[in-house]
Amino acid sequence: MGSLRNPIGPLPSTIYWRRRAVLLSMVALLALLIVWAVNFGGGGSKTGAGGSNGKNTAPSSITPGPSGSGPAISEHPGGRDESGGGGDDGSSDGANGDGSGSGTTGSGTGSDDDAKGGTGAGDRLPAGSSLPDCTTGGVTLTLRSVHNSYAPGEKPKFELTAKNTTAKDCKVDLGPKSAVLTITQASSDTEIWSSDDCPKSAGSLLLRVSAGAHITHTIEWDRKASAPECATPKTGPATPGTYLVEAKAPQLPKAQASFVLAKD
Repeated sequence: MGSLRNPIGPLPSTIYWRRRAVLLSMVALLALLIVWAVNFGGGGSKTGAGGSNGKNTAPSSITPGPSGSGPAISEHPGGRDESGGGGDDGSSDGANGDGSGSGTTGSGTGSDDDAKGGTGAGDRLPAGSSLPDCTTGGVTLTLRSVHNSYAPGEKPKFELTAKNTTAKDCKVDLGPKSAVLTITQASSDTEIWSSDDCPKSAGSLLLRVSAGAHITHTIEWDRKASAPECATPKTGPATPGTYLVEAKAPQLPKAQASFVLAKD
């Protein structure tokens, strides 16, 4: 024990005390490093093994829901097909305009008059259906132009809507000779085109209008003039200007709208 307190050697005792102090410092530093390593390793395993404290939990993945298997709005009948089945797209050229068009009947297509036709709602009914007719007071008829103005070469489109405000279903005929559309030049009050002048199909387009619902039939005009009984029109294609379009259907109030054919 005396040698520990009084170092024996050829060097002064202060040198030996310094060496002992350095050695003790290294031992203490090594002990601190061991303690730190143990604590750090344990803490890391707690936070990385699953985040039991909920602070570092990785966000859970979100699985998207199943996509729809069909369109949001089903297509309904239109065009010339009277049987409820699909027909082929058709077009022909004549004195009363292009007349090409298509309508939807279930999953098929059928040709209409001088326009394209389709319905946004309602079921196609066979001729002679016993369903009561839609009449004024319970059903309103509205007409609108899809656009206020049409550029040169652009074909105007119109939406004819029948709205049933009663508690019972009824039927409406939107065929070209029943729901008659006429287009008149506003400046001269001259009739340019009528859907019943020379339709490709004079058959009816009977549609069910469910209680509290409405149906919409779309018509596209090819800008060409028409004449009764498919005669040669007295005027040529429509010129730029403002036009009025009117729809009349049996037992329903008439509906009107206006549109513009723009200049070049």
